[in-house]
Amino acid sequence: MPQLPAGLVAYKRTPLFDQDSLPAGLRREHRTKAGVWALIHVVEGRLRYRILDPASEEILCPGTPGIVQPEQPHAVEPLGPVRLFVAFYAAERQHSAEQAPPHT
Repeated sequence: MPQLPAGLVAYKRTPLFDQDSLPAGLRREHRTKAGVWALIHVVEGRLRYRILDPASEEILCPGTPGIVQPEQPHAVEPLGPVRLFVAFYAAERQHSAEQAPPHT
């Protein structure tokens, strides 16, 4: 099973999507921000996960999550009925800085 690097903390999670509610933006090329990793969790069904650079593809299913590296272009495609969510991770230090109130 894929693993995230040590020292990352989860800081956000998407709602549960299905094949109909999965946003169009996730179906086409997109990427995470600098320093942000993501873990694609398929709860039910199968999902094609395409990494566009370097090119690779895998089929995600329950128990086989997909890891998205920072700034890595990728896209997903439902393969029939599917339910999934995405959890986002960053270094604790970076996450704390993003959550800190602005200086006045």
